[in-house]
Amino acid sequence: MSKKLEKNGLWESSRMMLPQHKESVQHRLGQKAATQPSQPTTEELNMMKDFVLLPIMHSIIMRRALEMERSSETLRALYTKVAKLLARNMYEDLRKVKRSLMERDIRVVEEEKDEQMVRYRYVCRQYEDSFVITRDYMRAEASKRIGRYAEALVSSLYHAKR
Repeated sequence: MSKKLEKNGLWESSRMMLPQHKESVQHRLGQKAATQPSQPTTEELNMMKDFVLLPIMHSIIMRRALEMERSSETLRALYTKVAKLLARNMYEDLRKVKRSLMERDIRVVEEEKDEQMVRYRYVCRQYEDSFVITRDYMRAEASKRIGRYAEALVSSLYHAKR
């Protein structure tokens, strides 16, 4: 290589590189090195919990709606429609949670399950860990949240009438 082209910062490996390009490349490499895996925030942990619980709640409501359609209850049509509306609201919330997790680069995967608990593994911006949810907690939390969805639906119907 010619002596003129050595160590002047503009030429590297016989290719021309503008100072702006060189700074940009160094900046990007510096950002990657500076990015350390960070633990999830409380909000992100709650989103992961929603990601786990919402599908369970949705399946409970849909199962009840199908049971109600087959029953001989007088108000079965009303109960079925309300249940499907609740399920739709839950599905919409699940869709939002999935989108938020994807935007924040968070993945949650069921790792193992038994009669008492389910273990989930998550990766949050290169930080890996797991959490366990017991079946009893799932039942209690799903029941409580379904009640909140029902209250919100009744409240929205009540306020729409006014």
